[in-house]
Amino acid sequence: MTILTDTPVAGIDDQPNNNNKLMIALDVDGTLVDHDGHMSPEVRAAAQDVVASGHDVMIATGRSLNATLPIIEQIGLERGYAVCCNGGVTLRLDPGLNAGYEIIHKATFDPAPALKALRERLPNAKYALEDEDGNFLSTERFQDASFGVEAIGVDFQTMLEATAVRVVVFSSDNTSDDFNHAIRHIGLSGVTYSVGWTAWLDIAAEGVTKASALEALRQRIGTEQVNTVAVGDGRNDIEMLTWAGRGVAMGQAPEEVIAVADEVTASVFDDGAALVLRSLL
Repeated sequence: MTILTDTPVAGIDDQPNNNNKLMIALDVDGTLVDHDGHMSPEVRAAAQDVVASGHDVMIATGRSLNATLPIIEQIGLERGYAVCCNGGVTLRLDPGLNAGYEIIHKATFDPAPALKALRERLPNAKYALEDEDGNFLSTERFQDASFGVEAIGVDFQTMLEATAVRVVVFSSDNTSDDFNHAIRHIGLSGVTYSVGWTAWLDIAAEGVTKASALEALRQRIGTEQVNTVAVGDGRNDIEMLTWAGRGVAMGQAPEEVIAVADEVTASVFDDGAALVLRSLL
C-alpha cells in the first residue's frame, strides 16, 4: 500500500499517462469537506483544476441530491455525472438543462421489512426516509444536513408504506458497534447497508452502492477500468475503493477502509484529497 505525501509517491508513475482521460470519483464528507461541512481553499482549488483539465470528475456521496448540488458548484463541475444517496440516484449534469441537471437513474425499494426489524432491535433510534419524489420523512424531528431538504415528521406506519430511495437510522444511545451487532442478528435481506462513523446506518436497494452506480457510468462513457480513481473515507466507500483502478483512502479512515485501498493519503484535516487531486494533473 502506498502512503501519499507531499513528495513524489511510489506507484504514481504506474498510473495512466496524461493522454488518457481519467474517471475520478470523489466522496464528499470526510474527503472533500471536513465533518463541519467546510471545504478548504486547497482542496477546492485542486478539485477545480482537475475539473478544468478535462478529466471525468464525479461526486460519489451518501448525501441526497439537494445536499450534493452545492459541492458540485464549489468545485466548478458543470458537465458530467454525479452519484448521490450511496448509488441510489445518478445525475447527468448539463448547464443547458433548466435545473443544470437531470436524474437519469433512481433505485427504489420497499423499506418496511428492514425498518420493522431494526425498530425491534433499536427501539430508541431515529429513522428517516427519502421517498421516490425526493421528500424526506422522519420520526422524532430527525434532521441532518445530508438530507438537503427539511424532513417531514410522520408516524412510523407512514414510513412503512412509502417507497424509498434511501433510509437513514441514527441513535445517540448506541455506538456503531451496537449497530453492527444488531444488523448481524437481524440478518437484513433485500437491501444494501453501511454503518457510518457513529451509530448511523444508511440503507439502499439491494445491490446498490456507489460502486454499482459508478460502474454503470464507466460503461456509459467507455472508460477503461485502469483509468478509474476513487477517493473516500467511510465504510460506504469500501466497494468504491475496491472497484477503482486506483482506490485512495483518507488518512482518518477506519481500518477496514484503509485495508481495501491501494493508497492512503493525509487526513481530511490535512487536505489529503488535494494531494491526490494534484497527483492527477
